[in-house]
Amino acid sequence: MAPEQLLVAVTLSAYPAGALAALGVRGAAGRGLVAGCAFLGAVAGLLLGAVCLGAGLAPTVTAPFLPLTGVALRIDGLSAFFLILIGVVGAAVALYGFGYSAAYQGRYSLRRLGALLNVLLLSLTVQVMADNALTFLMTWETMSLAAYLLVLTEHDRPGTVRAATWYLAVTHAGFAALVAMFFLLSAGELTTSFAAMRSVSLAPLVRDAAFVLALVGFGAKAGVVPVHVWLPMAHPVAPSHVSALMSGVVIKMGVYGLLRVTIDLLGGGPPWWGGLVLGVGTVSALLGVLYALMEHDLKRLLAFHSVENIGIIFIGIGAGLMFQSYGLTTLATLGIVGGLYHTINHACFKGLLFLGAGSVLHATGTRNMEELGGLIRRMPRTAFFFLVGACAISALPPLNGFASEWLVFQALLGGSAIPQPEVAVIMPIAVAMLALTSGLAAACFVKAFGITFLAIPRSPEAAHAHEAPPSMQVGMVSLVLMCVGLGLAPFAVVPLLGSSLAGLGGLAPTAVTFTLALPLRVPGTFGQMSAPLLALGLALLLALVPLALWLLGANRRLRVGDTWGCGRIGQTARMEYTATAFAEPLRRIFAELYRPSQDLSIDFHPASKYFVQSIEYRSEIHPWFERVLYARLLQGLRSAATGVRRLQGGSVHLYLVYMTLALLVLLTAARWGR
Repeated sequence: MAPEQLLVAVTLSAYPAGALAALGVRGAAGRGLVAGCAFLGAVAGLLLGAVCLGAGLAPTVTAPFLPLTGVALRIDGLSAFFLILIGVVGAAVALYGFGYSAAYQGRYSLRRLGALLNVLLLSLTVQVMADNALTFLMTWETMSLAAYLLVLTEHDRPGTVRAATWYLAVTHAGFAALVAMFFLLSAGELTTSFAAMRSVSLAPLVRDAAFVLALVGFGAKAGVVPVHVWLPMAHPVAPSHVSALMSGVVIKMGVYGLLRVTIDLLGGGPPWWGGLVLGVGTVSALLGVLYALMEHDLKRLLAFHSVENIGIIFIGIGAGLMFQSYGLTTLATLGIVGGLYHTINHACFKGLLFLGAGSVLHATGTRNMEELGGLIRRMPRTAFFFLVGACAISALPPLNGFASEWLVFQALLGGSAIPQPEVAVIMPIAVAMLALTSGLAAACFVKAFGITFLAIPRSPEAAHAHEAPPSMQVGMVSLVLMCVGLGLAPFAVVPLLGSSLAGLGGLAPTAVTFTLALPLRVPGTFGQMSAPLLALGLALLLALVPLALWLLGANRRLRVGDTWGCGRIGQTARMEYTATAFAEPLRRIFAELYRPSQDLSIDFHPASKYFVQSIEYRSEIHPWFERVLYARLLQGLRSAATGVRRLQGGSVHLYLVYMTLALLVLLTAARWGR
């Protein structure tokens, strides 16, 4: 048996074994088997992707044990890349989940949690290997239902059922769009292979309709604005390792599907396709980070950052589609490679941040940053892991977020090559929006880390927090290493990403080359960057500080003192800078967008109005889309449902009239159809 066939067999059998173990074995042994099988399947999938991508293999996998199902599997470069992504995050989540899920013992069903986690990983793996519409849609639905049930794990907590319902509604609206799209591409034959779909020449109107349906369906799963509404609801209420898997991998299936359909099956399209994706990405990136800044719920803040980063990925893909439509294939490859690079980078640092937030929740029982603070003393290792993820998502060199955002910037700066000035002007606008997004993201994570881990604890739970168990720390360490490795070695990563696009949509094999001088050179642009030299420069800069202090004869003795408290002797948590205070300047600047609701209640002393007994101030921000778009949509649906309900009169005679009318309509239609 060839190595890739063996790895396929291992990864496709390990997950079902993990699901069966969850149902059959209880206690720590059951958790160990669940985690072990999930880890084995993830590592086998990772190796399978690496082998196929490194060797340029595209094996076809048959499923003879399911002869009547129409299942067809095949692995190409794009599939191999996403197998690696699933493997990296899946392995970390499996290790972390072993320790994290112990707290669920006796409270929630560990059997269901373990089985569904393995089912979700299996559906993700088969998803990227699907080679026809039927296989794709079946695994897509399995993935969605497994994620829905996992979100419902802590079903008795406030907001959980509502969040799961929103997720289910949006994901099935997207699923309906995908079914319609595949019917257009396959002429109704869902078992038609993807290879056959590529060879069919469709009318321009049909191609445009398929693209719009794909953008709606995959955008709903990815969480782009305005169909992102489920994401900040579902991620916070799910178990933290499930949140990491959903944010790191599940929403990336939207990215995979969009690339598979627009680049591979449709071969690209007119410039407005790329312009639409670019516009959606720009709006998502900016609005995502702006709403994240106002959040005090740590996991909800991270969820809004997922919207932001999916926007950055869509910016890269949109720029690539625009360049491809003008025949600028090198720049097109650069844009899409930048999007793919940010896809795996986001999976690593956002998975790390959700696992870090889960450790905080595990130790304190709260996600509210206003009740945290001072955790760096009680949880030093978790604080360090979270800091690495915060620096990576803030695009600070030499970590991975910097490398991928730099590539996206380079792609956008190549917009001057577009022959139409009225189209080319979109690129500098996108550059400005992306730069603003990056700056706001850095500010947001200064707040997230500073308010959560620094200063004095604001609650007894934070003051008595404990470090995460070893298995949870191992899961976080693996993603820390990925953040550092992907940041220091873009010269090795980028050519592999370029090879994953080989043969898709007429794109150039690779756009970025590696030289012995270490910088990344981008043909057609003026930028160069060397991540290793950047890291070396930063290390030298940090080493110069103690050297300069030593040369100046600074006192080496360690002096410990209290922070200056404006003359007060005793310092309390009430004197600290809060998350609300940190965000207040930005809330004033973007007040027209946020439009916060404010409520001030003052109780006076019954004996005299000149003595205030208590003051209560409350300010809330409800996202604009929920208030304007979805509230009106729900109101319209309720009105329509009320009207339809009137048809149900409870009379048999009335129902016979309905049936007669329906029969007459069908007979008339059949007569006209001859």
